[in-house]
Amino acid sequence: MDQDMMAVDHVMVRGRRLDLSSHVHPKLFDREYVNGLRRALQEARPFPHLVLDDWFNPVLLELVAEEFDLLDESNWKLIRGDHELTRRSVAHSRLGPASEIYFGIVNSGWFIDLLSEVTGIEDLLPDPKLFGGGLHETPTGGAFGIHRDFDVHIRNGLANKMVFLTYLNKDWDPAWGSALELWDVNNPPACAKVIQPQFGTSVLMIHGPNSFHGHPTPMTAPAGKTRRSVATYYYHNPHGVQQRFRRVTSVFLFAHRSKRLRHVFGRLMPPILVDAIRKFVSRQ
Repeated sequence: MDQDMMAVDHVMVRGRRLDLSSHVHPKLFDREYVNGLRRALQEARPFPHLVLDDWFNPVLLELVAEEFDLLDESNWKLIRGDHELTRRSVAHSRLGPASEIYFGIVNSGWFIDLLSEVTGIEDLLPDPKLFGGGLHETPTGGAFGIHRDFDVHIRNGLANKMVFLTYLNKDWDPAWGSALELWDVNNPPACAKVIQPQFGTSVLMIHGPNSFHGHPTPMTAPAGKTRRSVATYYYHNPHGVQQRFRRVTSVFLFAHRSKRLRHVFGRLMPPILVDAIRKFVSRQ
């Protein structure tokens, strides 16, 4: 396709142009790159994770970062406790246009297929309402103690499989603290890896019994400087395979009687036997 024709497809967000063909880096569609990610995930310590750079158009991320200041205060929730001082966007908030584009990407079918290919976890499900996800911000003095994420979705009970973060902090100074720490829980527990929340860095973390992480060092950035990221979780139905065997396909009201009988017969027989009969018939 002519490059000039492709450039026509774009959106304008607060006067800045975003070409629809360049929201993500082309390497995400490169087979060799994806295979390398799969190997890196398998070898990662102290638990399966990936640190990913430059996956998203910097202009898109700059616009997302701006929208933290534009989001109405009613859409923020301050979390203050013994182990955490952060604020997060409220689930199912109406976010800014750039934020909606970002979350549209990471919750899209092709992106989820990419994560499944990298992780080997099939049938991943997104959460477009962003419970636990969305916009995350830590103010000066804030922190998030070492923790393991929740096991199941708060509403639908699906199993939490992984979280995907992208950091939005330009000119970040590691001296400010508040880096993401991945901990090895073997005796004695200790920090095994430090990831600075630099602009454009994304982190994929697989949820598991030992996936302890956080940014426990209180942030000491200058006044008005905050630590910003966007996050989304992915889920899995542990009973999905069994439910597929019990599923009911479309039932037509005016189907021929013999077809209705075959449908009833198929529902009564064990799925393995039905599949075997179908394979036998197809060979005839």
